[in-house]
Amino acid sequence: MADKEVIESAKEHFGSLLEAQLKRIDGLKNNQDWIDYSSAKPIIVGILGGDGIGPTITKEAQIVLEHLLADQVKAGNVEFRTIDGLTIENRAKQLKAIPDDVLEEIKKCHVTLKGPTHTPEQGDGWPNIESANVSMRKELDLFANVRPVRIPKDNIDWTFFRENTEDMYALGSQGINVTEDLAMDFRVITTQGSRRILELAFDYAKRTGKDKVTVVTKANVVKTTDGKFLDIAREVSEKYPGISWDGWYIDIMTAKLLDTSRRHEFQVLALPNLYGDILTDEAGQIQGGVGTAGSANIGLRYAMFEAIHGTAPRMVNEGRDQFADPSSVLRAGAMLLEHIGFPELGSKLHKALDVCGQYERKVVMTGRNTGATSRELGEYLLNTVMQPDLEERWNRYSGIS
Repeated sequence: MADKEVIESAKEHFGSLLEAQLKRIDGLKNNQDWIDYSSAKPIIVGILGGDGIGPTITKEAQIVLEHLLADQVKAGNVEFRTIDGLTIENRAKQLKAIPDDVLEEIKKCHVTLKGPTHTPEQGDGWPNIESANVSMRKELDLFANVRPVRIPKDNIDWTFFRENTEDMYALGSQGINVTEDLAMDFRVITTQGSRRILELAFDYAKRTGKDKVTVVTKANVVKTTDGKFLDIAREVSEKYPGISWDGWYIDIMTAKLLDTSRRHEFQVLALPNLYGDILTDEAGQIQGGVGTAGSANIGLRYAMFEAIHGTAPRMVNEGRDQFADPSSVLRAGAMLLEHIGFPELGSKLHKALDVCGQYERKVVMTGRNTGATSRELGEYLLNTVMQPDLEERWNRYSGIS
């Protein structure tokens, strides 16, 4: 194919992407109201097991949540539903990131708790379907990925607000091999998408008594898209005179999270999608491993809570899935409780996870038969969260008098 034909073909591909994104922006301009969970009866919680170790760890989280919400379930205020079909086998069979019937069931729920799902990559034998996570975030407009990382003994209390529907991931499966030598992917940053994640971050800081928001980009090099994100941050900050803000570049930010003399200074961090994915994994590792960190994907109408790690296929292949650590999806479960209107239960679960995972460690996970099973950790956690001295123990271990 001649160079001119190659260029025209690439233009046509790019043009179709532009049309879709401009249409999406029109939708973003039509503001909607946040769902009011106090008027929802029952609040429907969907459980999605996912792939690999997902069903094992999600089962433990469901047991804990159902126990904590037993009175609410009995009163008809909360309902749990198990949704099958979000497996790589079913998605590959139907050649869809989320099969239509599964998506229909998800949309019947107010919130979902989800195990990790496998995303096909080049050469792994699965068809090139989009990430189930990315697809769900777009289908349900879950624009905010919120990930807290807290280590009280080190004075670390970070909350990351990662934009969830744009950036490199928005068109990650729609790049183009222009020629056999030239491959191109596309990045999307919009005014509307940037503003709503930044406003959520600043609003969270205001509501929770924080006084600083850190905005992370690479605007010195990626001047147009990251520059827009930074410009919107300046605009949003003017609405929050009591909140200071600063901008950091992603490369030095990854280093500063490891700087024990400075990292306690960070409070609320707002980032575009890709940088947020990278930085929150690092933060989770600092907390004790990505298996200890949970994640919330929040939109105006729907919300999805999940573990931030992968499916660990090696553990399954080696018959070790029963030794998978459910802490990450349990953290997500605590965030789910807070989101649907049970902040005290969510706080108790967070504190029990701290006590069990960071302090007492009477049950230790190793991922092998040298450590505990998922069920044993789940039982330890459930016993701890129900103890009347939980608050006193957490305060003592955290050094709070």
